[in-house]
Parts: sequence; structure tokens; C-alpha cells
Amino acid sequence: MEDGDFGENLIVSGIDVDGLAVGDRLLAGEVILEVTQRGKECHSHCEIYKRVGKCIMPTEGIFLRVVRGGTLRANDEIIRA
Repeated sequence: MEDGDFGENLIVSGIDVDGLAVGDRLLAGEVILEVTQRGKECHSHCEIYKRVGKCIMPTEGIFLRVVRGGTLRANDEIIRA
């Protein structure tokens, strides 16, 4: 598997994603993002399930909305806002 195989909009490292809660905000480049949802029900063996044998969305999926748009570049630092 390669980054982006599951349609990720952002792939991040170095941040404790498990420690994020709904309502938390992140600053990434000029962009402010807000956590809107943790996890998502798997719908009848989705593409992720078919490729890796289990769906990670219920436990590892995290969804954010853009509070303030702007430029975000590869290797920009992401911090809690």
C-alpha cells in the first residue's frame, strides 16, 4: 500500500492523532483545521476492508473541517491551535 491509496486528503506524522478530540483545532501552514468526527461506521466491507482485511475507519478515521483556508505545503509543521 502507498500513501493516498485510501483517498486521504492529508497524511501527517509527528502529531498524536489519537489524542485529538472533536472540537480540537490544528494550525498547519496558513490553514486552521477543526476536528469534527472521530471514527466512521464501515459500510458493508468498504474498499479499505477489501484491501487490508479490516476497516480502519471506525477506530482510526478522523475528520476535520477547514476553519481558515490558505496555503499548506509538504513538510509544514502541524500544531494544536
